[in-house]
Amino acid sequence: MRTGDGFAAETTPVFGPAFAAELETLLHWRRDVRHFEARPVPEADMRDLLRCACLAPSVGNAQPWRFLRLRSPQVRAMLADHIDVASGRASERYVDDAQRDRYRALKLHGVRDAPELMAIFCHDAPSAGHGLGIATMPEMLRYSTVLAIHNLWLAARVRGIGVGWVSILEPQAVSALLDVPAHWSLIALLCIGYPAEQCPTPELERRGWQAREPWSERVFDR
Repeated sequence: MRTGDGFAAETTPVFGPAFAAELETLLHWRRDVRHFEARPVPEADMRDLLRCACLAPSVGNAQPWRFLRLRSPQVRAMLADHIDVASGRASERYVDDAQRDRYRALKLHGVRDAPELMAIFCHDAPSAGHGLGIATMPEMLRYSTVLAIHNLWLAARVRGIGVGWVSILEPQAVSALLDVPAHWSLIALLCIGYPAEQCPTPELERRGWQAREPWSERVFDR
């Protein structure tokens, strides 16, 4: 017997050492991509990414994620202009001239050239889930949406597709531009396409902005 996703319903999978090693390699090679090739992403792959995203866990099984594929050249251009203005303002936060120059030298988004552009929202009052798990932590709906984004990101990397998360923007302005319901909160703007380059070292580390620090420094006991 198989489920709608094609998996045997009565079989518990066993993930061996080889799979565990490949999974860790996948995690190491996930990248925030800003430089894209022009070739389009096949529609079948885009559907696969969305299907995998929706396998994410969610509080109360509320499935609050909402995916908005942005196909209009006019919308893309307005978003790119908005982000460029926001980025210019953000650069003024750095009082150190050298740090500000390093910031301005970074390419911070691929909105103008990524083959696919997608905005991901969280429905802040979904009927699904019936309010389970959010009485004291309603933000769990947004955390659930982030998990869906991470699913999509890993599913993309497996297929050789890159994802870039654009965060230098004003969420309310973008929501107004995209004319979404008032109870949808913007979580992410994603650029999706084939990376123009592949490198084992993340770009921000290569450019001297910030290296990955030891994981053990982020673990504490009480």
